[in-house]
Amino acid sequence: MTQPTDGQKPTTPVPSPGSMPTRAPKPGPRPGARPAQPGAASTLSPVPAAAAASVAPADTSEAKKFGRVDEDGTVYVTRGGTERAVGSWQAGTPEEGLEHFAQRFGDLSTEVGLLENRLAARPEDANSVRTQAQQLIDSLDEQAVVGDLDALEARLKELLNNADAAGEKAKEAKEARRAEAIQRKEALAAEAEDLAENSTEWKAAGDRIRAILDEWKTIRGIDRKTDDALWKRYSKARDSFNRRRGAHFAELDRGRAAAKAAKEDIIERAEKIKDSTDWNDTARAFRDLMSEWKAAGRAPRDVDDKLWERFRAAQEHFFAARNAVNDERDREFEANAKAKDDLIAEYSPLIDPEKGLGAAKSKLRELQEKWEEIGYVPRGKIREYEDKIGEIEQRVSDAEEKQWRKSNPVQQDKANQFQVKADDFRAKAEAAEAKGDAAKAAELRAQAEQWQEFADVAAKALDD
Repeated sequence: MTQPTDGQKPTTPVPSPGSMPTRAPKPGPRPGARPAQPGAASTLSPVPAAAAASVAPADTSEAKKFGRVDEDGTVYVTRGGTERAVGSWQAGTPEEGLEHFAQRFGDLSTEVGLLENRLAARPEDANSVRTQAQQLIDSLDEQAVVGDLDALEARLKELLNNADAAGEKAKEAKEARRAEAIQRKEALAAEAEDLAENSTEWKAAGDRIRAILDEWKTIRGIDRKTDDALWKRYSKARDSFNRRRGAHFAELDRGRAAAKAAKEDIIERAEKIKDSTDWNDTARAFRDLMSEWKAAGRAPRDVDDKLWERFRAAQEHFFAARNAVNDERDREFEANAKAKDDLIAEYSPLIDPEKGLGAAKSKLRELQEKWEEIGYVPRGKIREYEDKIGEIEQRVSDAEEKQWRKSNPVQQDKANQFQVKADDFRAKAEAAEAKGDAAKAAELRAQAEQWQEFADVAAKALDD
């Protein structure tokens, strides 16, 4: 039984020449990639079924440019001007043999295309692609194929060059990713250190430190030594924060115990004076106790509200008693308010600085003396009556101020100086206009107007 000698056994037995029909059936499905010949170094990857199925039928007219099948079935390929035998075809016509070996070349070309696509899609595989491309170059003289091996070698050499460039870019990209990852972890470690050292927002800072850990776990691509060093920074910061937070709350517990003792003492003193009728001094004493209360801080949560209720009860007891007394006095002081209203109605028309400042001042003094003799008004009306007499006092005071401004030689002299400057610029403007210098005249008039504004303001200030 005769077999092809192309380095691969056919999938079906081949009849001997004597019994072989004139046209033998074509071999079964063509393999995707040729298995390595015995002794040949090759790491050819199997061509995926989808890729193999996409390969177009072999172009025998193109294959004839690079090989032939002679009458005895020997298959030849020409490469670099040299022809060599690559196998023997006994399973059909020479045309079919040429098609078979051309198809093998197509499979080989497809494998090169897969390497090119792989390099384009995954530059990080550049080293593996380069190794496989070099193995293909080294095996070209042993391939049992018919096709343009020189062009295929050129593609493979270009692939080697591209793999070198892609490898460098992939290396640079990897370093960039590593640097970015390091930068992110350094920033997170620095943030954790800052929180550990400075933050007193214990809940928010604790939540953030936990969130930093979650983000930390998503960052990859750092060498172990650097990653370990950064982790130690974060871990140390987290432990430091936890210790500082624990110490803070321990101190709070101690402070709350001290606050409880201080507030109990304040309550004891408040309860001793709550029945006092020395209203002013006791009111000041309660204000001082309130200041102490605020400075004492918070007692434990379960007792602080109860302590406050006791202290507030003592306060309210005292101030309720004082308010009762003051309310009784206010009812007595209503008559004083009525008397002061009558006094305002009597004296307000008499105190008119426009009719004579001296007389107005004299009547104001009479009003003030009688006002003081009447005595207090109810507490809720004190501001109202201060405003009533204050309005009359301000009327006299404004008249005095106005009279002083008019008699003030400094202010009068300033107003006169402004007017003199305005008149001077106006005269210069008229002189320039007489000479026909309209531009100069306009400039001088503008300055005269500005000085006149100053003079008018100064004069108004004297009159107001």
